Amino acid sequence: MEGLDQSVQDRIDLWLNGNYDHESKMAIQSLIDSKDIEALNDAFYKDLEFGTGGLRGIMGPGTNRVNQYTLGMATQGFANYLKSKYQGEEISVCIAHDSRNNHTLFANTCANVFSSNGITVYFFEGLRPTPELSFAVRQLKCKGGVMLTASHNPREYNGYKAYGEDGGQLVAPADKEVIHEVRLVKSIDEVNFDGDESKIIRIGKELDEQYLAELDKLSINPDIIKKQHDLKIVFSAIHGAGGVLVPTILKRYGFSNIIEVEAQASYDGDFPTVIYPNPEEEEAMSMALKLAEESQADLVMATDPDADRVGIGAKNNEGQYKLLNGNQTGCLLINYVLRAKHERNELKPHHFVVKTIVSSYLMDKIAASKGVDCYNTLTGFKHIGALMTKWEKDRVFLVGGEESYGYLVGDVVRDKDAVISAALIAEMTAYYKDKGWSLFDALIEMYKEYGFYKEKLVYLVKKGKSGAEEIKSMMEQFRTNPPRDLGGAEIVEIRDYLKKEGRHIKTGETYSIDLPVSNVLQFVTEDQSIVSVRPSGTEPKIKFYCSVNENLASKEDYASTESKLDCKLESMINDLMNR
Repeated sequence: MEGLDQSVQDRIDLWLNGNYDHESKMAIQSLIDSKDIEALNDAFYKDLEFGTGGLRGIMGPGTNRVNQYTLGMATQGFANYLKSKYQGEEISVCIAHDSRNNHTLFANTCANVFSSNGITVYFFEGLRPTPELSFAVRQLKCKGGVMLTASHNPREYNGYKAYGEDGGQLVAPADKEVIHEVRLVKSIDEVNFDGDESKIIRIGKELDEQYLAELDKLSINPDIIKKQHDLKIVFSAIHGAGGVLVPTILKRYGFSNIIEVEAQASYDGDFPTVIYPNPEEEEAMSMALKLAEESQADLVMATDPDADRVGIGAKNNEGQYKLLNGNQTGCLLINYVLRAKHERNELKPHHFVVKTIVSSYLMDKIAASKGVDCYNTLTGFKHIGALMTKWEKDRVFLVGGEESYGYLVGDVVRDKDAVISAALIAEMTAYYKDKGWSLFDALIEMYKEYGFYKEKLVYLVKKGKSGAEEIKSMMEQFRTNPPRDLGGAEIVEIRDYLKKEGRHIKTGETYSIDLPVSNVLQFVTEDQSIVSVRPSGTEPKIKFYCSVNENLASKEDYASTESKLDCKLESMINDLMNR
């Protein structure tokens, strides 16, 4: 067909003539008949890449789409890896899904492929949060796990997260080994799609209870919750799995005044009330904020579809309900956990905190003030989970997080967890209310003590094959021709995580970065502002994480200091965008 590369045409012909279902073939033929070259190219120009985090993409027929065939091939490759690694051992996996469209088809496909390969499958009877999948892998002593979700992506997406036996997403070398096995599966004819029902075990409420019982133990100040049990909490699941367990854990902690956003309580993969099911977006939180205003709530919370991220809001000092960003919430949560444990003389030398390199460095300052080690990992919570597993016999993880609204308290799971985070955020709000403070009061006091840090994430969307090439070119330009200054401040240090090397500009001195290779650049200015640049691993975006800071002398200076930081952020962003 004119306008298509031969490789694309070959993939299309394979689908039209191969062992694929009639509906998929008709959908492809419809695109051919309408001469939709762009759609055909995007669906077939490559194989959907099984990356270090698994699969994520738009649903539909095609090699570059999420469907039962691309998921089946991925699962066959994962099964081959498990059988090779655990030869002679009993192998089991756990599968869960959120509310995304096609979840039944996709989850059944994965269960069938695993079971047909002789692997026992623990299969959740209904949708469940991602962190419970992590818990179940550990609790049931599985060798792996699969969570079917596209996290906070738009409704047309779905995905596949692969987990190791520690309950964390796969990291090196296992991630590369699984990728290798997946790439060896060249055809759907190599996939065992016919399931063995005798190997599939349904699980549900009993795992819920075990998981919730472990989360119960992580409450730090239950006595304060008793005093503030009527704290008014507005919660939205945004049509996702958060509705299964978040209200439950809040009630178990002792909160009695939980107001759910009923219009967003249905489990619906079309996410009918939002444009994006993402608590990072104000639009997705608008219904919860409106209900908070009507009810004069103390706290607003919403979770993403698979309930591993949580966004929050509260009333500011002008009486307006405002959302906190991921860095603000993460800093408040780390500050609360360390402060509360310090007050109870429960901090120990072997305790530690973990964050990612693109998250606020205020987190590092808070940990240092309490004598607690804070470690930085690459972007992606799997790296935090891997560090937890590495040290689980010698050290104790307390709390950690990343700027993209993912946090974890305690070591019950090995992934970000909106269920326990929601419970501890509510407890934190009760703790400050007991002192006569709002969350915004607590935020300002934290800035007064450690410095006013403000961050902003901006990104450029570059879709399709041409977009991927453009993002690659932009990263090369930043690497070979870096900016000399940003926001009026000279750059004094560049960290290149792809080369695993940092360099001081004035002296030329270099140093090694002791982290795995990653396509990330960081620019540090003379006033300790930091800009991190990286391509997204899950979306067609290039991301710019900008961070600035100033001292905050008093509560009265908050507005003027924030305005100054906003101006500096905008200046830095303009410099980045106008290169």
